[in-house]
Amino acid sequence: MNIAYWLSRAGDPDRPAVGQGTAVVRTYGAFAERVARLAGALRTRFRLAPGDRVAIVAKNSPDYLETIFAIWHAGLAAVPANAKLHGRELAYILEHSGARVAFASDGLDGEIAAHAPATLERLVTIGSAEYAGLFTAEPVPVTPAGGDDLAWLFYTSGTTGRPKGAMLTHRVLAWASHAYMAEVDAVSPGDPILHAAPMSHGSGLYMMAHVARRGVNVIPESGGFEPEEIFRLFAAWPRTSMFAAPTMVKRLVESGADCDPADIRTIIWGGAPMYVEDALQALDRFGPRFAQIYGQGESPMTITTLTREEIADRDHPRWRERLASAGRPYACVEVMVADGDDRALPVGETGEILCRGDVVMPGYWRNPEATASTLRNGWLHTGDVGAFDAEGYLTLKDRSKDLIISGGSNIYPREVEEVLLKHPRVREVSVIGRPDAEWGEVVVAYVVGEADARELDALCLDAIARFKRPKDYVFIDALPKNNYGKILKTELRERDARGRS
Repeated sequence: MNIAYWLSRAGDPDRPAVGQGTAVVRTYGAFAERVARLAGALRTRFRLAPGDRVAIVAKNSPDYLETIFAIWHAGLAAVPANAKLHGRELAYILEHSGARVAFASDGLDGEIAAHAPATLERLVTIGSAEYAGLFTAEPVPVTPAGGDDLAWLFYTSGTTGRPKGAMLTHRVLAWASHAYMAEVDAVSPGDPILHAAPMSHGSGLYMMAHVARRGVNVIPESGGFEPEEIFRLFAAWPRTSMFAAPTMVKRLVESGADCDPADIRTIIWGGAPMYVEDALQALDRFGPRFAQIYGQGESPMTITTLTREEIADRDHPRWRERLASAGRPYACVEVMVADGDDRALPVGETGEILCRGDVVMPGYWRNPEATASTLRNGWLHTGDVGAFDAEGYLTLKDRSKDLIISGGSNIYPREVEEVLLKHPRVREVSVIGRPDAEWGEVVVAYVVGEADARELDALCLDAIARFKRPKDYVFIDALPKNNYGKILKTELRERDARGRS
């Protein structure tokens, strides 16, 4: 079933649907009508056919909600892209997805236009006169869609650094939404969710559940995350929930602004591990209003969860151990810790985390090799390593060996290394993550050569997103290698840790 029906069936047209800052900007009646008209423009004016892809490269805004629901309403597939990416990175996603139309925020449209692939037929600036004119189209009914039809191409990088499009179908998004409401954060009509994290990723995956339950999707006036503004919005929208990366939670804890925790329904953290000490500080300041999720784009936000009740249960004899875990599997997904032959390992033994269920993607877009590698033997191979305890709690021992998670964003070393190696005076380079109290990890480049760090920074800023560039360059005579010439990143990490001790 097309998840756009969740909006068309909402009823109660005067109920608040979308907020910006402290104001209601769309009721459900206006929201549904505008979506139906924009869907009509996509089908009749742009002549898009069911299954065609439409990209959204935008900062958080009320228009984001209308655009993505209109894409689904018209029977099309959305390609939300990270607005922080470089133009060349966006161009790859646009070309690889085959998106015929892209909607972009003002200021990002020029970046796309400068690198637009030939496959892109139309670029529309959100908020422009052209965009406003699309809502004069005749409304169309929801285009029927099956559960296996593509709804969202979720671009996530692999260890090669090239983005891969995880195919999230209508069934996958429906299962993920129901799992959220059933096991993470019960939603009642009128309950708000605050989108301070990018709607192209984690936060956006929770907007459907709030439409299904006639909640309110609220966007900060700034469009992003500022602790003082977040606290003001908690007060303006009581019973608010919010998805946040651990670094965002840490900034909320450290903010000196006033906040009444009673206004918060749930803060869900995910995207990276939370240090236990940071979790304790968050609980001390805001009380038992936290839940944790572990997932990937390939099983969106839905592998394991640590519930509010479990995080709040300080009297449990193993409370701190539970707090250090990623929780237990959702009811809709089967999770296994396995050896190299995909055989289940006993309790306490460490292996790769595998999962399967209707919430798992059917594969990667136009990438059969990656699909076959990742979905072996009917299981999604996460690349993450962990172990179950006797009570079924999963503890993450490590992530994919080389993946760096900084502020909740994935950064893949090879992508950065390939850019740095373009410098004529860089002979070799290896990129690792350095633990950081604020960001979780920061990017560090170990370089063999005579390049100037400022030149390397400029090279990165010209080719990749700003948040991916190294925060430190360490120049060395040679990289550590094994007998086969493979760079030993583990040894580099140990060396980096010794240098800071």
